[in-house]
Amino acid sequence: MTLQTDIDSAAAQLKGKTPQEVLTWALGNYDKISLASSFGAEDVALIDMIAKIKPDADVFTLDTGRLNAETYEVIAKVQQKYPQLQLRIMFPQAEAVEQMVSDKGINLFYDSVENRKQCCFIRKVEPLGRATKGLNAWITGLRRDQTANRSTMETVELDGDRNIAKINPLIDWTNEQVWEYIHANGVPYNALHDQNFPSIGCAPCTRAVEAGEDLRAGRWWWEMSNQECGLHVTSDGRLVRAKGE
Repeated sequence: MTLQTDIDSAAAQLKGKTPQEVLTWALGNYDKISLASSFGAEDVALIDMIAKIKPDADVFTLDTGRLNAETYEVIAKVQQKYPQLQLRIMFPQAEAVEQMVSDKGINLFYDSVENRKQCCFIRKVEPLGRATKGLNAWITGLRRDQTANRSTMETVELDGDRNIAKINPLIDWTNEQVWEYIHANGVPYNALHDQNFPSIGCAPCTRAVEAGEDLRAGRWWWEMSNQECGLHVTSDGRLVRAKGE
């Protein structure tokens, strides 16, 4: 039986299950599994859920070196509330960042899509590779209604880029359900969410959104159609793209 067959079977088995049921299944079926957290709304909700199931669960985050102060503040609050969690903070390779900035400038990402993707790769994708090395599964906070192509994602998928399982416990949830959970359970969250920042990444690449705008409109807004950084790929290895791309 192939890994893809196992994952297809699991996706069918978990269809309609609650996020907590999915997490319980995942933690029971994979011995080397970690939750990827950017400390956005979905991720802090998952941290609370997973801490109630396995208090010392492994969690990793990517510190790009360009995060907002509010993001560091919520990381500290989460560490205080869930002290048993094994939080790994992954940093980009210093030499690669230094070379990139030396060659192209501190804010190179505004100059071209190519430059922005290079910056995302060095600061996020490469550290993700190190964070997931040795794992047989990782957990994300992806939801189907976030972008058009994510609408086809399943609760359990094959991460074709890393050949491991990718677990998406919140895939069927709405933004409203995420916030209902956060408020009902007293989960610490990023203060920027209260300033119309529904999606939070690096400080220079994230802005508040206006009423009626798409929830991802504040990410790399100057590119108009690029709303992914390369962290998430489909089961056949294609980069997940956002609406209109």
